Amino acid sequence: MRIAVHYPHARGRMVLRTAHDWDRDVPPVEEHDHTAFFEVDVPAPDLALKPCLREDGAVRWATGENVVLGAWDPDPQLWPVFHAPPRGRVTDEEHHDWEGARYDVRVYLPPGYDENTERRAPVLYMQDGDNLFFPENAFGGREWRVDETMDRLGTMHAIQRTIVVGVAPHDRMRDYTSPGFHAYGRFLAEHLKPHVDRCFRTRPGAADTAVMGSSLGGVASLHVALAHPERFGNAACLSSTFGYRDDLYARVAALPRPPVRVWLDSGWPRDNFDATNAMRDLMVARGWRLGEDLVQFSFPEGLHDEPSWAARIHLPFQFFFGRAWTAGRAHRTATA
Repeated sequence: MRIAVHYPHARGRMVLRTAHDWDRDVPPVEEHDHTAFFEVDVPAPDLALKPCLREDGAVRWATGENVVLGAWDPDPQLWPVFHAPPRGRVTDEEHHDWEGARYDVRVYLPPGYDENTERRAPVLYMQDGDNLFFPENAFGGREWRVDETMDRLGTMHAIQRTIVVGVAPHDRMRDYTSPGFHAYGRFLAEHLKPHVDRCFRTRPGAADTAVMGSSLGGVASLHVALAHPERFGNAACLSSTFGYRDDLYARVAALPRPPVRVWLDSGWPRDNFDATNAMRDLMVARGWRLGEDLVQFSFPEGLHDEPSWAARIHLPFQFFFGRAWTAGRAHRTATA
């Protein structure tokens, strides 16, 4: 297997250590710019390994858990860090004005963002930004723990390291329902996304960009992806109030299916369960493929509140940015 390891090489020389022999360096077979390429025998079913940095005769191991690669992994790419703390960081709040509205924005940057400057990250735009990161800002003091969940999934190598943009509107009811969500969608597509792509090392394509929200925020997320699929290729809608002050059923029924992957979920019995099932059935009728570009889950006794959403956000995170889903899409594309 050929493995590419990306890291600024000014500090030392990259090598690998593997489960074949944890005390022996595996040197690169090729080095180009800031990428070292390795050829490693990966027996079925998998091999544990870790990038290491040779500095002044000493070996510095990459932080975090071992990387475990399967013999079938397509084109593995690694972006190790050696000095960064294991937690990401959340930026100070910024204020953005657009068409008479104001939005408060914070950005979560994953662990190692400042150290390994070779890495570019997918981006998730999340509604109700006040509820995502800090209990002192969240409704009822109960936050979604987005940064902690992203940190843990990254440490597990379950997802790609991802940038999260939390957006808090000053008038939620206007921005998350019709007709106000048209202006809100333009704000995300025409102002905020270009700003984020300029200021941070993102992967700006639609396939690497997602929107996500709960309740009315889920309605707004689906609207944004349907209205701007060239910028947002993924939408997660948790416990969404479909049919309440929006036209999404009619639009999904009338429009050609856009290239947007959709996550739907709800609790039961009183968490927009029927509305979510109706949207699922409509999307399947319009050509979305359940289990591929459309996933829907129901959570028995799931409540319409922040703790319930916090407990399950790891699932859409993995659907959009997970190694297993990414490898599966690559395999389907290669064999199509």
